[in-house]
Amino acid sequence: MKLREQMPELSGATEWINEEVTKEDLIGKPTLIHFWSVSCYLCKEAMPEINDLRDEYDDELNVVAVHMPRSEDDLDLGVIRSMAMGHDITQPIFVDSEHKLTDAFENKYVPAYYVFDAEGNLRHFQAGGSGMNMLKKRINRVLGVEEK
Repeated sequence: MKLREQMPELSGATEWINEEVTKEDLIGKPTLIHFWSVSCYLCKEAMPEINDLRDEYDDELNVVAVHMPRSEDDLDLGVIRSMAMGHDITQPIFVDSEHKLTDAFENKYVPAYYVFDAEGNLRHFQAGGSGMNMLKKRINRVLGVEEK
């Protein structure tokens, strides 16, 4: 995806965990969509920081997780559910076992983070396990929050 492009429709999930949301549910508030996988060590390391962002900006920011399998071993829904519980992923989880949303985003990475403004336009993308300070700065910018 390129900056300023519209968020793709959230369609094609193998399953939703926690709750199902649509693009229309998210428009009106900035949104963080993060791609992760049960086999991704960096995803597990970063999850507490994503959860902190989710909790800190609870009323101001939508957070949606997308489980992107990297191999056949990542397709077990029981393992995905267990990992979600074990890592406190309470936000909606789009299980993308057929890579439909992954392809719509043209995403190739886990972890990967996409920040959309309230109108659903992509404002920031980053991949990898580091750079959480930059992610928070970009979220603050989209939210119009002054840096402390």
